[in-house]
Amino acid sequence: MKNKIVISLSLWLSCHLIYAQQLPNIIVFIVDDMGWQDTAVPFWNRTTNWNNRYHTPAMERLAKEGMKFTNAYAAPVCTPSRVSLLTGMNAAHHRVTNWTLRKNQSVDEADSLLQSPDWNVNGLSPIPNIEHSVYATPLPQLLQQQGYYTIQCGKAHFGAMETPGADPLNLGFLKNIAGHAAGGLGSYLGEKNYGNQKGMHSLPWGVPGLEAYHGSDVFLTEALTREALRALDSPVQQKQPFFLYMAHYAVHIPYAADKRFMNRYISMGLPPKEAEYAALVEGMDNSLADLLHYLDEKGISNNTVIFFVSDNGGFTLQPRAGEPYTQNKPLRSGKGAVYEGGIRVPMLVKYPGITKPGTVCNQPVLIEDFFSTLLAIAGIEHPNMVQSTDGKSFLSLLYNPQKNLDANRKLIWHFPNKWIPDNTAPGINYHSAIREGKWKLVYNIRSGEHQLFDINSDIEELHNVAKKYPAVTNRLSRDISEQLRKWNADMPIVKASGNRALMADGKK
Repeated sequence: MKNKIVISLSLWLSCHLIYAQQLPNIIVFIVDDMGWQDTAVPFWNRTTNWNNRYHTPAMERLAKEGMKFTNAYAAPVCTPSRVSLLTGMNAAHHRVTNWTLRKNQSVDEADSLLQSPDWNVNGLSPIPNIEHSVYATPLPQLLQQQGYYTIQCGKAHFGAMETPGADPLNLGFLKNIAGHAAGGLGSYLGEKNYGNQKGMHSLPWGVPGLEAYHGSDVFLTEALTREALRALDSPVQQKQPFFLYMAHYAVHIPYAADKRFMNRYISMGLPPKEAEYAALVEGMDNSLADLLHYLDEKGISNNTVIFFVSDNGGFTLQPRAGEPYTQNKPLRSGKGAVYEGGIRVPMLVKYPGITKPGTVCNQPVLIEDFFSTLLAIAGIEHPNMVQSTDGKSFLSLLYNPQKNLDANRKLIWHFPNKWIPDNTAPGINYHSAIREGKWKLVYNIRSGEHQLFDINSDIEELHNVAKKYPAVTNRLSRDISEQLRKWNADMPIVKASGNRALMADGKK
């Protein structure tokens, strides 16, 4: 009997190991503040002068070997997108609608007319009863339970300082490299200890955990790449499936010169600051190239799914007049806005054996769709989780990009916050938006204005046709308002009355 038990146990372990080896490795390569045009890969129907500026051969390789998404969307700012990816919830639903930093403290700017709502300023929490947080079962926790070795590398920014969600190890990651509560950084330069004082972690902007590189000439993007590859060695050697969440701080401000790539852009005649930004983009792409080379070298490329995406649109605020570090045109506006420039992002997927090389998908997808898609790829059919999700798996699109994911789907963005002062970039704060097919409605919560755009013919969102098509305007206003109420979404408070601002349908 004892021998039978040993044989049975050995057989179970063997079967489990075979199953684990068959599970595909997953890499989510997420870039911070990367604009739609900040790459040599055109995500429009033509190549532009901005595409010709950047040298991104790894992105070009990924597009050639996989699938390009031309209608991929994220939230207007970073933390909402990252929480949506890890929970499968729309930002209006999880109520982490702006970026997070300090416990119980809103980062919203003051406004003369509106008071920002009591949103979830503490971000994501893996445990219940944490105030001002969304309690949810994080994606890496579910993947770890499925047998994945889970790694977070780079920017985390899931929860505020001194809350459980600030530490990626509490969210199901087995390994955390340089991730903490802050969404920005003190410096990209090893010579400046990545924003830390010598020998200590400087809150909030110092990048933690990379002391071995302090005082060196190793640019942050390169340091993170080296550490990510080192972390992958363990699961690769053990033949264990891995989930790598490769989240670069690049290309977030404050920009700095990645000296490895500066000469190319200086020789092109770019001003120094624009050359810095272009080199920052190329350094990010070089990290992707190193990852692809690693997969090839280890012989695991054919069993690794790679997702490339930005967390929001490009940062278009210009610290110095005449130096536009990033350019989203023809898209309108940039980071912080629910106009296309703030939410439409570059996205590439390579799923060997599934995605056909060089294919293009024009179907709209949202950042919360990653959650259910990754679970499906990992073979997790009935996840045990506490939240109800809003995203839809786009796995079927990877097989067939022409497939209609949902003909009646309505994409919703909600930003009831004040991200920046009005005189910095007017027209960004306090907006909601809904897209259905070619129609997109933008609602200004502060002014009550409705804008309707035909995105197919007016990608620049220059022509407001709300009065021309009142039936469409009214229908979409009703649809977004009803959905926001179902989610119990936040709305700012009108200071003069103390009441909630009206939704797009003119009701509370």
